Amino acid sequence: MSQPVDKPAGKSATNEWVETFVVVVEALLIAIVLRSFLYQPFSIPTASMQQTLMIGDYFVANKFVWGYGKHSFSLGRYGNFTALDFELPIASRILGRDPNRGDIAVFRPVPQNMEYIKRVVGLPGDSIQVRDGRLYINDVMVEREEIGTAQDTDSNGQTVPVTVYRETFPEGTTHTIQEISDNGPLDNTPVYVVPAGHYFMMGDNRDRSADSRVLSQVGYVPAINLIAKAEARFFSITDNIPPWQIWQWPANVRWDRMFQPIDR
Repeated sequence: MSQPVDKPAGKSATNEWVETFVVVVEALLIAIVLRSFLYQPFSIPTASMQQTLMIGDYFVANKFVWGYGKHSFSLGRYGNFTALDFELPIASRILGRDPNRGDIAVFRPVPQNMEYIKRVVGLPGDSIQVRDGRLYINDVMVEREEIGTAQDTDSNGQTVPVTVYRETFPEGTTHTIQEISDNGPLDNTPVYVVPAGHYFMMGDNRDRSADSRVLSQVGYVPAINLIAKAEARFFSITDNIPPWQIWQWPANVRWDRMFQPIDR
């Protein structure tokens, strides 16, 4: 006959509940520390970085590589999600290195109260201009090579044909961009001179991106407003379907985009 298992002497149900509670709290604290200081997950609600980051992509961003700024520990607002907004009372970034041209940055534009994600195009002191759809850095046209065509669908469900290019920055790094045409509203701009301690950001979906070319909406991004460097996708699903709707996965999860580094 089986015998009942005795509880350790002096260990009550209340003590067991307290121990369980402490373990849960410790796990939550570890998760909060990891999210606050090391890596933070984000999702993509708009088309401005397609095809590099598609609507419905989920990715992790490195928070310590560039050090910490005013909004590094803020849950803030991303897309339609609003949460705690905490701003550090500091005047400059703490620790970390400077971003490289071509890095993909999560940041807080000065005129906004939500996070944006774009590619670092202009460094402090650079002059940036777009002429007839071509990007110029310090008055030198950036090389681009046509690699195909595609259909691009934005967050409103509007689909347009686009031309896909491989763009190469002066430092030799390459990435993919796409254009509806070379004569859109932001395809001919004035010359932007990036102030000291600031960066110039552009989306890879050049004709569907409100970025630093729109000074009133994004403009020059102070280094202190950088939050994290995008590094790797861990999930991707079409049409911004909530990931918890598991029954939607078979027909809508983009398996080929999961667990991949984000290209430069």
